[in-house]
Amino acid sequence: MTIREMRTELGETQSEFAARYSIPFRTIQNWETGLRKPPEYMLRLLEQRVRTDLSNRRTVLLPLYDSAKKNLPERKNFIGAAAWLQAVQAYLGNNVVFALDAALMCQGLYGGHSGEYLVYIYGKDSFRDYNGVVVLGNYISPHCVRCKNGLTYTDFSRTVCDALANESILDMQGITEALSHYYYSNGEAWRGISVPPEYQLRFEKLAEEAIAYYDD
Repeated sequence: MTIREMRTELGETQSEFAARYSIPFRTIQNWETGLRKPPEYMLRLLEQRVRTDLSNRRTVLLPLYDSAKKNLPERKNFIGAAAWLQAVQAYLGNNVVFALDAALMCQGLYGGHSGEYLVYIYGKDSFRDYNGVVVLGNYISPHCVRCKNGLTYTDFSRTVCDALANESILDMQGITEALSHYYYSNGEAWRGISVPPEYQLRFEKLAEEAIAYYDD
């Protein structure tokens, strides 16, 4: 892949691409115009990073109901989000990592809705054979994963990053509520949360909304 192809695949401007990988903006410009040529080792490393970012954290379209697909247990039939997710995990198997709203439910930071339908996960593409399952990626680093009550899910920092990456398709109420809870239960501080540079400004705005969440 060329630099331009990598950037286009991510759907980013040159400045966004430069910020994501901490490369000077002018360097990206020079590489794309052919004024300079990146070293081969740099191209290989950058392509590996881009492919990882393409397969993880970001999705574009939410799945529509398909009568030919299998159905997960319905949220309304369970008391408590954890009980529902345990049932979902039993259907999908143990090789699943819950993400986004489901991860927040695992952590007890968000209760969800009785009519909950979508479940965001990291796992095999075959999980898409179930209605309502959104696979964010096939792999996630074990360093970003936690376990509780038999459930495996993304840690809070990764959950926040995933939410910022997928904001265009999300109802952000869950993450805003969870951030508010996190802030006030941690001495009115954001200690322990780390987000990539490309999401820093958006996180700061979201943090302001979270602080004011229970005041509205």
